[in-house]
Amino acid sequence: MDDTPRRPMRADARRNYERLLAEAEALIAERGTGASLEEIAKRADVGIGTLYRHFPTREALLETLLRERFDALGARATGLLDAPDPLDALLEWLRAFTRGTRVYQGLAESMLAALRDEESELYASCHGMRDAGRALLVRAQRAGTVRADLTALDMFVLANAIAWAAEALPEDAGIGERFLTFLVEGIRLGDAGAGQGAR
Repeated sequence: MDDTPRRPMRADARRNYERLLAEAEALIAERGTGASLEEIAKRADVGIGTLYRHFPTREALLETLLRERFDALGARATGLLDAPDPLDALLEWLRAFTRGTRVYQGLAESMLAALRDEESELYASCHGMRDAGRALLVRAQRAGTVRADLTALDMFVLANAIAWAAEALPEDAGIGERFLTFLVEGIRLGDAGAGQGAR
């Protein structure tokens, strides 16, 4: 991580940055994470070079748009560590996670790709999401309610797959909740035995 203090933006640069973010959010919400960066720049009334100065990659732009949502999901996971039922707490967080992943079309796929690419601007955020749910998973495993051989990465990938399915079949409004139910039934402790927690 680069800890070098950043110089404050000039007023015109700040305006460009804020316009780019506003137009990016609108266009990505409309067309998904593959939306044209050139069109985002055009809508913001700046050149593509200005966009790249603020956001060197598509993933950097997505990370900026999603940072508050990711932080909120992390805080939600921390807050749920005191919930009385560990399995219910895990399910509540998974619901919030899958809803958040559906905020932009194509986001679930982008996040899965970022998991495998350490150079991606989304890599740290995606692993942060996995780690946010890890503590809830470990707590449920130690309570003996979730199978011990499930890893945090397994759970993250499965939750992303549910979000992708809900995105691919928007006409089926209940698919996300049904698939989450299937997921919970699949990870609920059976013959695996209680373990020491997720890897």
